[in-house]
Amino acid sequence: MDVDKEIDTRGLNCPLPILKAKKALTDMESGQLLKVVATDPGSVRDFQAFAKQTGNELVEQQTAGADFIHVLRRR
Repeated sequence: MDVDKEIDTRGLNCPLPILKAKKALTDMESGQLLKVVATDPGSVRDFQAFAKQTGNELVEQQTAGADFIHVLRRR
């Protein structure tokens, strides 16, 4: 999957990964993909709620070791 932007929020707890993702999405074009790498287990639920509230599409969520990877498509 080709992502247009990636942010690393490892070590940050809620709500910082969401806030950083929100800021990154404002600089992106509609349809572009943002990949967020987090270590906060709560980020899985947080990004699901964030996508519903903002209308951005949550394309993928996966766990890789201690990392939680979220891919969002800008609305």
